[in-house]
Amino acid sequence: MTHLSLKPALKFTVLLGLALSLAACNSTYSRLANIGEMPPQSKIENPVSQRGYKPVTLPMPRPAPVIQQANSLWRPGSRAFFKDQRANRIGDILTVMIQIEDKATLNNSTTTSRDNSEKAGITNLLGMETQLAQVFPEAVVPATAADLGSKSSVKGSGVVARNETIKMEIAAIVTQILPNGNMVISGRQEIRVNYENRELTVTGVVRPEDISSTNTIESSKIAEARMSYGGRGDLTEVQQARYGQQIFDIIFPF
Repeated sequence: MTHLSLKPALKFTVLLGLALSLAACNSTYSRLANIGEMPPQSKIENPVSQRGYKPVTLPMPRPAPVIQQANSLWRPGSRAFFKDQRANRIGDILTVMIQIEDKATLNNSTTTSRDNSEKAGITNLLGMETQLAQVFPEAVVPATAADLGSKSSVKGSGVVARNETIKMEIAAIVTQILPNGNMVISGRQEIRVNYENRELTVTGVVRPEDISSTNTIESSKIAEARMSYGGRGDLTEVQQARYGQQIFDIIFPF
């Protein structure tokens, strides 16, 4: 009966160890597979299909009546004399004005301490306490069958100070018209200087109303915006750690 009672605990310990090992292996494998690669950006997805989405309902004004002006030279909503030059069809081009000025300062400090101690004795167990010596290799004193103690201490502090300023312009193409009239745009620009290739990409969803009369739109008015500025070449490779060092940092546990 003693051997049977120990088997479930042994199986649980083995399964727990395997689960932790598999989780660590998956994390290590994914990091090893991405060595030398730029961090991927998330894809544009429909926000309505996301978990926890709730529609927003707000009081809305009544629509203004449409005034017909048959003899007028100007069309309602037009910003040009002859034709509205703003992008409104698939394949049209508009200019994205990227202007990002982010400032953030974080200062965190954490200190935790834990000290645990457990003692247990088996003085009487239906007369089976005398059989413990047959299970364990050495003599067992039932009165002091278990004496557990643990102590842990964690102390961490971190300071983050960030100041980013990005000002760029890039031409994007309208790739899709959504049912509500909003437009999906995508732009890509590559500049090669000697042996370094700089890349700038932008994608997102814009409203026709946010496009200015000069056919430009600010980056702050792009929904689901994905902007990336990086490079490929000798300069980028020098700024990265060598593959051996990256592998060592991932595998080494201490």
